[in-house]
Amino acid sequence: MNPAQNAETPAAQPAARPVRPPIARPSSGRGRAFLIFFFILLIVAGAGVWYWLRTRDFESTDDAQIEAHLDPISPRVEGTILKVYVENNQTVHAGDPLVDLDPRDFEVALNQIKAALSQAQSQVTAQQPNVPITQVENTANISTSESSVATAQAVLAAAEHDRDTAAARLSEAEANNAKAQADLARYKILIANEEVSRQEYDQVDAAAKSQAANVAASKSAVESAARIVEQRRSQVAEAQSRLVQYRQNAPQQVAVKQAAVRSLQASAESIKAQVEQAELKLSYTHITAPVSGIVLKRSAETGAHVAAGQQLLMIAEVGDLWITANFKETQLASVQPGQPATIHVDALGQDFSASVENIGGGTGAVSSVLPPENATGNYVKVVQRIPVRLRFKPGQAGLDRLRAGMSVEVEVRIR
Repeated sequence: MNPAQNAETPAAQPAARPVRPPIARPSSGRGRAFLIFFFILLIVAGAGVWYWLRTRDFESTDDAQIEAHLDPISPRVEGTILKVYVENNQTVHAGDPLVDLDPRDFEVALNQIKAALSQAQSQVTAQQPNVPITQVENTANISTSESSVATAQAVLAAAEHDRDTAAARLSEAEANNAKAQADLARYKILIANEEVSRQEYDQVDAAAKSQAANVAASKSAVESAARIVEQRRSQVAEAQSRLVQYRQNAPQQVAVKQAAVRSLQASAESIKAQVEQAELKLSYTHITAPVSGIVLKRSAETGAHVAAGQQLLMIAEVGDLWITANFKETQLASVQPGQPATIHVDALGQDFSASVENIGGGTGAVSSVLPPENATGNYVKVVQRIPVRLRFKPGQAGLDRLRAGMSVEVEVRIR
């Protein structure tokens, strides 16, 4: 038989052996596991280096929120609400009307005070001319008194001259009387001796009696002239006293009139201040927004009677926002004002740029209503937090969507 044919015959071929899988070498598996562990270790090391670099250059906290000025709006006068112009969550601008109170009571009070002011000003106008009038009257009185003094002095001089004349006449009469009495004495002797006639004696006797009467009359004239001189002296003294009185009282009278005018002017100024106060109270019945922002907590309702100082609503100044981040005290070693920061707003899922504005003056525990008392014996050291204020950089998109109270995450770059 042909060997080639035998080879082609299937029965003549030997049976096939089963194929076994190749056996893995132990050294190859250990290498692959080591390679995976190496990559994991490399990733962890890289993450550690990244975290270390980041913690070295940044300080972060999620204990932070956006804050704004919340301005309470209250009436400055008591009254009844006439109209309310705003609703909650409404945007208002400075000067926009918010609430109107009933102004009628204040208008009546203002009109009354204005009438009182008009009356007081009229009194001032009526009293002011009294000052120059008093000055003119005083000048006239002084001038008249000076003239009266001069006249009285002249009359006194004339009376003294008349007295002196009367005294001279008395002296002359006494001399004539002495001569006449001497003549009478001689004629008595002569008539006794019948050396003169009875007629001559009678003439001498009559002349002596006439001279004696003339002396008595002259004495009376001198006494009368003396009394007139005293009277004239009294008149001079009276005129001089009146002149002194006018001169002394003139400034005081003017001062009294001026004081009366000033008093009335002060009263008018006081009433004028009351008018201004009444005008202010009337203006307070129209309440406007002092700042721009969003209305919150509106409690004002038309027809409600409100007291002065009662809160009607609140305005949140959303145009002036900042962030208060409560950093642990151990994080503040390198935090300084002016450092840049990134603010992540949870509500918007957006990051904003900011900068550190200032660091608080105390921890939150110190400024709380009931601060902890560490001297009670149960002291436990707790890491405190200090508020840090950060300010948004202006001009960023999305700032108008921020609201007070939103939670944020703050990351400050310290290097």
